[in-house]
Amino acid sequence: MALKLGTLAPDFTLPATNGKSITLSKDLAGKPCVLYFYPKDFTPGCTKEACEFRDQFATFRNLEVDVLGISRDSIDTHKKFKETHKLPFELLADINGSVCKAYEALIPIIGIPKRISYLLDKEHKIVAVYQDFFGAEEHIKAMLAKIQKS
Repeated sequence: MALKLGTLAPDFTLPATNGKSITLSKDLAGKPCVLYFYPKDFTPGCTKEACEFRDQFATFRNLEVDVLGISRDSIDTHKKFKETHKLPFELLADINGSVCKAYEALIPIIGIPKRISYLLDKEHKIVAVYQDFFGAEEHIKAMLAKIQKS
């Protein structure tokens, strides 16, 4: 079950592939963004999803929407994944799964992140959610469709 539309997104601070930590309320203050949660770097579905976000990144930037990918992988694995696939956005390491859990993006018992994307407005209210474990590329289409309607 995803977080409800219209609710304020939980704040967090996580280490990023740029060597810094990103705090939602501070580093993205006043900016809309897509937070996409995914199971694991270098798996086929996650690679497809990340590369589709990469391929559509210019569109997100033109619309002034930041993109952040979040999984439980380490920063080292994230850096390799980002470099291998030339990802122009930051990946965040939620090692203990606390942010995934706060966003209802953690599969119970096995502790793997779900494939779920949230679109946050500039006040960080949730304005769109897309959840589909197998339809990796559909997340990007759903987020862009909602942004372009707004």
